[in-house]
Amino acid sequence: MRGIFVAGLILVVFQFAAGCEKRQEEAQVQTPAKKPNILLIVADDMGYSDIGAFGGEIATPTLDRLANEALRLSNFHVLPSCSPTRSVLLSGVDNHLAGSGTMGEFLTPEMEGYPGYAGYLNFEVAALPELLRAGGYHTYMTGKWHLGDEPETRPHARGFEETFALMPGGGSHWNDRRPLSPPQIMYYMRNGEPVESLPDDFYSTKYYTDTLLEFLEDDRGDGSPFFAYLSYTAVHDPLHAPKEYIDKYRGTYDSGWDDLRQKRLQALKDLGIVPAAAEPYPRIASVKAWSEMPKDEQENAARDMEVYAAMLDYMDEQILRVFDYLKEIGEYDNTMILFFSDNGANGALPMAYPGQTEEFLNSFDNSLDNRGLVNSYIEMGPGWAQASMSPSRMFKAFTSEGGIRSPLIVKLPGTMSNAGSMSNEFVHVRDIMPTILDIANVSRTREFDGRAVHPM
Repeated sequence: MRGIFVAGLILVVFQFAAGCEKRQEEAQVQTPAKKPNILLIVADDMGYSDIGAFGGEIATPTLDRLANEALRLSNFHVLPSCSPTRSVLLSGVDNHLAGSGTMGEFLTPEMEGYPGYAGYLNFEVAALPELLRAGGYHTYMTGKWHLGDEPETRPHARGFEETFALMPGGGSHWNDRRPLSPPQIMYYMRNGEPVESLPDDFYSTKYYTDTLLEFLEDDRGDGSPFFAYLSYTAVHDPLHAPKEYIDKYRGTYDSGWDDLRQKRLQALKDLGIVPAAAEPYPRIASVKAWSEMPKDEQENAARDMEVYAAMLDYMDEQILRVFDYLKEIGEYDNTMILFFSDNGANGALPMAYPGQTEEFLNSFDNSLDNRGLVNSYIEMGPGWAQASMSPSRMFKAFTSEGGIRSPLIVKLPGTMSNAGSMSNEFVHVRDIMPTILDIANVSRTREFDGRAVHPM
């Protein structure tokens, strides 16, 4: 029965979200007696070709193995920035209907009072964790929220049973809580309550993973399925990683972003993701040709990309810990796993953050030896971001392909008949929630908790 279920469902995964009602009903009828777990892993500002399964040179063996057990979606689209994508992911509707027409940090007086610009996941939608929890699922979330910080809009109030959440859009990955710009306050919430202190050895990627494993273990064996939202802040700036991981990539990017852009493009061609005749979008005017840069600028820029690679490498290792745990408790095969990035690689410079000041940025130690370590503030920048999104135009914050295209890996419960293959079918982040609900055999609704909600 499981084989028939998976073979039939894989034909319609993400298609029944677009209105194939008959196939939805068939998929629900064939759902196994034991409800599947759902593990949703989202990277932050990760480039399209960064992981090995999509042509990257960064060591991501865990995600590459997952791709061999799963389906790669090469034509998956998101929104050009963080919270709008996440609002669609957790609502199944357009980001304006969900109240996130733009990131809260960029709301203007002209937007005030309009429902599409509430600045949080509004109550005109039924959130994915709300529906799954009502359907008998444990619901866990660790990592970035960025969808509202009032008591009633925090993740613990929107259906997540257990949470450890970074509330704003980003900041230091260490325990010093230094924000992205002076007006911002970087803070964490655990089950709706402020976290007063972080461990001395806190590093965001590890702590999010540790905490999720703690949540899973606490409810282990009670017979209920789980929905786990592992919302990493890697590889969002400021770029930070443990030194030994940075050292692993020393020299890897010394040939510069022009060379990397061509190598990534060739890798995508070799995988059949882009046509053989594709040409990269030209290097933007604000980015220097690598060969024309002074040596010290090359060294700093190469180090920045080394730190970026280290962050992703480390995240891949932490994902392995979750997979190993699920295998240990016998739940891996019964878990649907999805992995993608919330938008394209980030080519913005730190001055783009609202309220940013040179005084604040000058308070960090960005010397070559300290780049990526505690009290540093570095970023990928447009040169590397263009390489990560090659051959697409631009990067995060733009509605061109470079801002809205992401790799997507989907593993269904059981063994997939087309494991390791790739689909070029158009898919949008809006398709994920209805797909998860169908696989979980949880009904969609026009009313939740006494309030009318938008249909997906």
